[in-house]
Amino acid sequence: MPLGPANQSQLIRAGQKDEYYQTFLRNNANEAFQTFAGSKKWLDWRKEVELVSDVAYFGLTTLIGYQTLGEEYVNIIQVDPSKRRIPSLTRRGVFVFCHTFLPYLLDKVLVCLENELEGPQEPGCSIRRRQAAFGAWSLELWLRRSMRRAVGLLSEPQRRKCLPAVFALQQTLTLLHRFHVALFYVSGIFYQLSKRASAISYLHFTGTRSDDRTIRSCYRLLGAVSFIQLLITVCLQLNNFRQRQRARQEWKLYRNLPGSPQQTQKSRSRAARCILCLEERRHPTSTPCGHLFCWECITEWCNTKAECPLCRETFQPHRLVYLRNYS
Repeated sequence: MPLGPANQSQLIRAGQKDEYYQTFLRNNANEAFQTFAGSKKWLDWRKEVELVSDVAYFGLTTLIGYQTLGEEYVNIIQVDPSKRRIPSLTRRGVFVFCHTFLPYLLDKVLVCLENELEGPQEPGCSIRRRQAAFGAWSLELWLRRSMRRAVGLLSEPQRRKCLPAVFALQQTLTLLHRFHVALFYVSGIFYQLSKRASAISYLHFTGTRSDDRTIRSCYRLLGAVSFIQLLITVCLQLNNFRQRQRARQEWKLYRNLPGSPQQTQKSRSRAARCILCLEERRHPTSTPCGHLFCWECITEWCNTKAECPLCRETFQPHRLVYLRNYS
């Protein structure tokens, strides 16, 4: 039976099917880990459990040369750039690394860097408490120490300049992903960035060629619309950035005016601690019952139990209130 390039709809269906089975595997792994280790340990290691689940899924399929369940569902096979051979072990390994480990590492690095630039330096007792919670060594502790040493070399004005750069990098990664999806709609290859990095494409057992041409033309139109939407989004974000810069300059002028001693004393007061992570609250968030936690802690908690950790009042996660200017 002749082979031809897989079209956009086949690649999307395969990706959605793989995401379904990945989510199923993640949920079962999270439930098992939470049952044996408890909710506190699960909150600390949730992302690592999901990483192990993703590595197991692609390690038992793509890495050893088999089709994933999504690829088998739509009957497509991976090929290298020559379109004549299946990808080599090295190429498959690059894909698994870029698809699983790299997003995890980028997320950890950016979150640690943002926290170190935003918050004050943690005292030694806080570091020891985290070390006792995570064990003698963990990737997060190593990243925190590295980021703390790097941020410690910066002056206060340099820190204020680096924080918007981290936010801009996070937004750039999101826009890059959207640009890649729009490019995929037009070209019809490399649905994931990891596939583009490893140059792995797909072939499909050809059927009706007219249907394939119709599908590709429809997705090209969708890609053109996606590019226009992305351009509008970039223009709006640049406009918002200029407005924030102007507001920041106005705030600097206002801040130079004589202020009240009560405001100065209030700004120097220490924030209360979150009972979930036992650290100073970052991005304070209120539950409907009025208790305060870190945004990341309470949202992770609500993924398993939609109730307040203190008073056990049940509520929907969308009722959480993020307190922007709370100190």
